[in-house]
Amino acid sequence: MLEDRTRAASSPTPWPAAYPKGYAVVDVETTGLARDDRIISAAVYRLDGRGEVEDHWYTLVNPERDPGPVWIHGLTSEVLEGAPLFGDIAEEFTDRLRGRVLVAHNAVFDWQMIAREYARARREAPVRQRLCTIALSKELGLPLPNHKLESLAAHFGVVQRRAHHALDDARVLAEAFRPSLRAAAAGGLRLPLHECRPLTEWSDRPLPRQQSGGYGGYRTSSWRPARKRPACPHPNPGRYEEGKRLKQGMRVAFSGDTSVERELLEDRATEAGLHVASSLSRLTSLLVTNDPDSGTSKVVKARQYGTPVVDEAAFGQLLRDVEPAD
Repeated sequence: MLEDRTRAASSPTPWPAAYPKGYAVVDVETTGLARDDRIISAAVYRLDGRGEVEDHWYTLVNPERDPGPVWIHGLTSEVLEGAPLFGDIAEEFTDRLRGRVLVAHNAVFDWQMIAREYARARREAPVRQRLCTIALSKELGLPLPNHKLESLAAHFGVVQRRAHHALDDARVLAEAFRPSLRAAAAGGLRLPLHECRPLTEWSDRPLPRQQSGGYGGYRTSSWRPARKRPACPHPNPGRYEEGKRLKQGMRVAFSGDTSVERELLEDRATEAGLHVASSLSRLTSLLVTNDPDSGTSKVVKARQYGTPVVDEAAFGQLLRDVEPAD
């Protein structure tokens, strides 16, 4: 009996078959948070399906512009001057990411920056899914005071040596991700995976920076700078009905990654006379998402309210023939 109990205690936790077979824990340092900002360093820790480290990699990247907040990342123009361009390291980066789920802290930021650099280099990032460790910590119900990386690291007893250094941040995250992944597996938790869509159409036109706020002049809670659009001049005619045309004044919300840069889609919707909404309510006419099965707040609310949902391609077709307002 004692032998049976010992064998049971030493046996590995049953691993969910649906879990990914490998992960790429990524951290990038950048010149700022806007869509015209650039990556200046990148690090990748490759992990196997159970979170064990296989290897790691780090590189500086010449952003071909000023380095931004040196007081945060410590990388000066002199340091970056002789660094490779992103196009020079894209193949190596691809080898590190291919076939793995991208893991990052506030993963939407790292993914969008990476996707944009690949687009500039006329290449496609080999990433199809990402996992945000902030979302995973929420799913696990970890008692964290906030969602900073340092708090997640402290919870698991991981020592952070050089904050805002891509290699050390990636190491810290890899060490904190391993016990998080094991806890999720032990509880049979469905991992909060999100689809990644490489950019096929994008714009690098700079956006005006705010005079105050967080890192890069933008709010620290999101990588996307706030944009104030003019009020829609048309009244809301109600919900979109399948098989019919969109009508000027309809409220449209977006969720998840898009192949055409989000801001470009929103600009086109605005130019067509639609009301671009930042959140979803009972008044929303249509939700545009390529991942209708995701658990984002907008998708969940759309199900609750019965809001019509279409994907990006269908929305693009609808934009070609928007019915004028009455």
